[in-house]
Amino acid sequence: MAVGWFYLSVLALCSLGSMCILFTIYWMRYWHGGFAWDGSILMFNWHPVLMVTGMVVLYSAASLVYRLPQSWVGPRLPWKSGHAAMHLLAFLLTVLGLHAVFEFHNHAKIPNLYSLHSWLGITTVFLFACQWFLGFSVFLLPWASMWLRSLLKPIHVFFGASILSLAIASVISGINEKLFFSLKNGTKSYSNLPSEAVFANCAGMLVVVFGLLVLYILLASSWKRPEPGMQAEREPTRTRGWAGTPEVMLEGERGLAEPLLQKRS
Repeated sequence: MAVGWFYLSVLALCSLGSMCILFTIYWMRYWHGGFAWDGSILMFNWHPVLMVTGMVVLYSAASLVYRLPQSWVGPRLPWKSGHAAMHLLAFLLTVLGLHAVFEFHNHAKIPNLYSLHSWLGITTVFLFACQWFLGFSVFLLPWASMWLRSLLKPIHVFFGASILSLAIASVISGINEKLFFSLKNGTKSYSNLPSEAVFANCAGMLVVVFGLLVLYILLASSWKRPEPGMQAEREPTRTRGWAGTPEVMLEGERGLAEPLLQKRS
């Protein structure tokens, strides 16, 4: 049952994440003329697409790497490398999204970083950069001691969830800000809920639902990779690792990894 619920949640996440990206692309193409990379308003249209793709969807996928039961067995280095690489790709897309909006603002003589949305967004990106550097230097490179990693891991986990929450808040405030700007001179105001407003509001709600489901999976204790030697109230079950070394897996967590353990035997 635990395996079924986990993979059902993953399927729901994939569907919601794809819908978030597709809704944002459609919004920019249908109501705002599409995309370009020339400093015009069409270049700005890349900003919401890249930020939703990078800071929300791809960032979430990278964060959930360690929730896959396949990551619970065998060496951790490939999973750490994949985790870091996916976050790096998310960060690069985010930087491109920032470049798109800054380039448009500079071309149109619009001030940068004056709104609450921009303050939230730049804070999120700054924390993301610090988080990635910390994770790469402490958890991926071999120099750090186990004591240091144990000390910093709760901080790393906390800021991982916090950055996602800030990214969602930035996206929602950005959608709201864009609608106020684009509809204030239109035939219908935002308060009258024209079709663009309804569609963009739905896109924002999709982002919220997606983010809440990601946070639920991240915080669900039964879907976390069990730590070797971890003491718990539940009785541990001994299994054998890929190299024949003992691993400890708690009974509550064993359900997700059971199919993998059967394949290994």
